Amino acid sequence: MDFANVASQLNAGTILPEGIVVATFLGVLIVDLILGRNSSRWIGYLAIAGLFAAIFALYLQWDNSNPMFFAGAFNGDDLSIVFRGIVALSAAVTILMSIRYVEQSGTALAEFIAILLTATLGGMFLSGASELVMIFVSLETLSISSYLLTGYTKRDPRSNEAALKYLLVGAASTAVFLYGVSLLYGLSGGQTELNAIASGIATANLAQSLGVVIALVFVIAGVGFKISAAPFHQWTPDVYEGAPTPVIAFLSVGSKAAGFALAIRLLTTVFPLVAEEWKFVFTALAVLSMILGNVVALAQTSMKRMLAYSSIAQAGFVMIGLIADSQAGYASMVFYLLVYLFMNLCGFTCIILFSLRTGTDQIAEYSGLYQKDPLLTLGLSIALLSLGGIPPLAGFFGKIYLFWAGWQAGLYGLVLLGLVTSVVSIYYYIRVVKMMVVKEPQEMSDAVKNYPEVRWNLPGFRPLQVGLLTTLIATSIAGILSNPIFTLANNSITHTSMLQAKAVDSTQVSAMSAKPTEGL
Repeated sequence: MDFANVASQLNAGTILPEGIVVATFLGVLIVDLILGRNSSRWIGYLAIAGLFAAIFALYLQWDNSNPMFFAGAFNGDDLSIVFRGIVALSAAVTILMSIRYVEQSGTALAEFIAILLTATLGGMFLSGASELVMIFVSLETLSISSYLLTGYTKRDPRSNEAALKYLLVGAASTAVFLYGVSLLYGLSGGQTELNAIASGIATANLAQSLGVVIALVFVIAGVGFKISAAPFHQWTPDVYEGAPTPVIAFLSVGSKAAGFALAIRLLTTVFPLVAEEWKFVFTALAVLSMILGNVVALAQTSMKRMLAYSSIAQAGFVMIGLIADSQAGYASMVFYLLVYLFMNLCGFTCIILFSLRTGTDQIAEYSGLYQKDPLLTLGLSIALLSLGGIPPLAGFFGKIYLFWAGWQAGLYGLVLLGLVTSVVSIYYYIRVVKMMVVKEPQEMSDAVKNYPEVRWNLPGFRPLQVGLLTTLIATSIAGILSNPIFTLANNSITHTSMLQAKAVDSTQVSAMSAKPTEGL
């Protein structure tokens, strides 16, 4: 076989964005090696520039006529482009909020960014992987990097404990997932590419066999761990509380998005003949996630633990779109994850700022914050209200689209439960806002009374300010300007070949995207 044929089968241009991330990773290490301690001024901006270059490369690949890489191991279709963009963008914002935090913890910034870029690379490959070996390698790249990031602040015993719990539970979930995909390999007659696995199982008439059902359950268990769905959520509260805050910001968005991308690709490609079974399992997961996440969040005293249970509940909401199993459902998932990126990272940026200035993340310590830091109060209030689904913020339109898709698919009970639990979530979000804004000056917490003067010209604070303002503005206007974002999400579904069978009448989708805006 000559070089031209090898190059045409490889189609390496499909993974150009991932190649840019690899080059950025090497650039960070080389600059740090050359400049030493002085490199901390530059490597953060170098990494962000590389990630935005990767996002631009993704934009150039939209509607690629030949999206397959390495003979089908990786699919660079429009669906994967959107999810890879979410992972890369979440990493860029995470780096903005990490620079000051990592330096103040006394650890090396270059190694932190290098590990974060490795996790980003794993998440991007996982979002488009369509072959079992590629899926497993990508999943482990993301997972191992996440364990390292969780325990990165080695002097903090809570970080070490969180990393150990994450590692043990993660290793168990990986083993379960790997056993599930090994069953798929055997049942399909030794195939590893997802389409070939589906064809092999259908040819052998094994679609309704016990082995396929067991493989389905094991695969869902592995995916459930990655998206923090109950009852696979046990790691989430402890890891969120103990890990460095920028790390959990990335895990809550980038890792979750990659997990949902993997779920869509596996379920629609390999398990279409057992759709009723996986819909039933995910319905149970969604119900558990929405109830447990929102109810347990009511009792939390730590802001990070509260957002951990909020993340579990948000996974339950997104699963409504997955269970709908329609074009509208998948488009609503993509839309919600896009706006969730901004509102969740806005909230974590505010938490980092508050912890840098006060050294605590207890909810009670936010009392009276408006008197000392109006911008931080505004940012955190907008983020929390958006997560709760208060109009006209981005989270409201995200939930409207998800519930609308679920209602179209006949998931009436699930949608009603989502509405009820959303109302419950508003209580614990507004509780924090009320504490920051309504408290009288004499009711200020000790942390706020001793709050330092707000200065953005201190080393490392300017990137935090940029991250806060960017995510705050995006969260505020993404809801009102939701139609372009939803058009992007909808096009990513309609232009993806494996989901074209899920297409619904275009007038329904148009009505769905226009209705909330008309309500304004």
